[in-house]
Amino acid sequence: MKMSKLFVQTLREFPNDAEAISHKLLVRAGFIKKLANGIYTYMPLAQRVLNKISNIIREEMNASGAQELLMPFVQPAEVWQKSGRWAKYGKELLRCKDRHDNEMCLAPTHEEVVTSVVSDVAKSYKQLPLNVYQIQTKFRDEIRPRFGLLRGREFIMKDAYSFHTSQEDLEREYKVMAQTYTSIFNRCGLETKAVQSDSGAIGGAVSHEYMVLTDTAVGENDVFYCDSCDYSANSNHAISILPIQETNGADYGYNEEKTVDTPNVKTIEDLSKFLKINENCILKAVAYIADSKPAIAMIRGDKEIEETKLMNALNAIEIRPMEESEIKEYLNSEAGFISYRSVDKSKVKVIFDNTVKGMKNFVLGANERDKHIVGANLEEDIKEFHDISVVKVGEFCPVCKKPLKITRGIEVGNIFQLGTKYSEPMNAVYTDENGELKPYIMGCYGIGVSRTMAAAIEKYHDDFGIIWPIEIAPYHVIVIPVDTKDPVQAEKADEIYNKLNELGIETVIDDRSDRAGVKFKDADLIGFPIRITVGRTISEGLVEFKLRKEGEVKKLTPEEAIEECQKILLN
Repeated sequence: MKMSKLFVQTLREFPNDAEAISHKLLVRAGFIKKLANGIYTYMPLAQRVLNKISNIIREEMNASGAQELLMPFVQPAEVWQKSGRWAKYGKELLRCKDRHDNEMCLAPTHEEVVTSVVSDVAKSYKQLPLNVYQIQTKFRDEIRPRFGLLRGREFIMKDAYSFHTSQEDLEREYKVMAQTYTSIFNRCGLETKAVQSDSGAIGGAVSHEYMVLTDTAVGENDVFYCDSCDYSANSNHAISILPIQETNGADYGYNEEKTVDTPNVKTIEDLSKFLKINENCILKAVAYIADSKPAIAMIRGDKEIEETKLMNALNAIEIRPMEESEIKEYLNSEAGFISYRSVDKSKVKVIFDNTVKGMKNFVLGANERDKHIVGANLEEDIKEFHDISVVKVGEFCPVCKKPLKITRGIEVGNIFQLGTKYSEPMNAVYTDENGELKPYIMGCYGIGVSRTMAAAIEKYHDDFGIIWPIEIAPYHVIVIPVDTKDPVQAEKADEIYNKLNELGIETVIDDRSDRAGVKFKDADLIGFPIRITVGRTISEGLVEFKLRKEGEVKKLTPEEAIEECQKILLN
């Protein structure tokens, strides 16, 4: 490919609306063009990267025994109604009607469609197990699309679905997919960590996310992990053993329940200072609206709510913090003084975090302005406790009891054990060996293809641009004649370019008449793994050879430069 013909536009500046470095570099290097908020055109350079990632996925999935198909992007409401998700799925599901007034949606996922398709074909246990996959466009109407391809509305995804006659066979396939995913990401040049995760809107009892661990601030989730064992989990699923701390208010003189004045003291920090107690002796109330209904989460004062955990515990689709007016309306209180004791529990759901269990003689709101209760204890009839808190650094691993560490992660893949979540409500059944009808036991396995491209840039870049892993780079080599008007430089550059292409090495020649500095900046920005520069030293029979990820420039003969390319790229 000649650079003068390549359909690309590099920019001098980063786009104003970009936050993530992958978003900035993808736009500036000419890989993507924004069409609307969260919706992008993949330009030729990006399409080459996506094709390489997709081909790696296909090779590994096919080797695992899975079969590729392609399902519709536009789906009828009927299949979603059968599963029960039409009413439950949030506003991310973009609904519409066709000219016949039939309700439709743009697919955010394909569990309903694949369950319907397989139940029409695989009617006997003899046709199982089965694993089918596709690489397809998806659409989720994110309320705040950001970070470019990391949280867009339209995206490309590989999703696979397996069908089984037993839980044991699902677990076998789950392990196969786990190994397959590790191979896929390794081949893409990405080291990933499989972490326990929340199943979200997909559902299922067991799930893991494949995270690219990064130092960038845009990592979507905190990942807690242990250096001493294999434990790792997304923050929305992580659990921990707490350090031994005194949570008995009696040690601060509050061994008798009474109401005390706390003028203008609303925050946990201020209350701790005012009463001269540790924050872990305070029972904090956090008010939410869960699916339009009021709820209160009770948690130890030094801990914070993990909202995904809370949403699951409330069995809610959406939650949000209450506004001041709602606290007054539903709880007859105000922020800072809320108490679970004073609400009508037939109208307000009250849920307790596991950390509350060991608390004694604690402090809590009195549901009255400028007043708190000290020396309080839980009523004996409170039985419902859930893990709804965020793990903190320094808390201990639930497996080996060593201190947990934290890093940031970008999710690029996920695997779920769905069980019969979709097959039972959709009446998707097969005939077993005894002639009885049984629901399929299902698994689900996704990879964000476009997200993987963005995650690679988050992981591999420098101040000058992208540093592509060789396996997914759009092109492998760029040949740059410094002066295209110099016949010796131009001829030798063409000779190297043609030879590399003959060898099957994907090569670009920068035949533009721009200054050498412009060409070098574009080469680093786009991220060609190898740069061969033909300049004045060609009169001595030498060219410059540079590996993008190392930056060191070597002087080699053209033949040696070609041999180096072969060693790196063809072995």
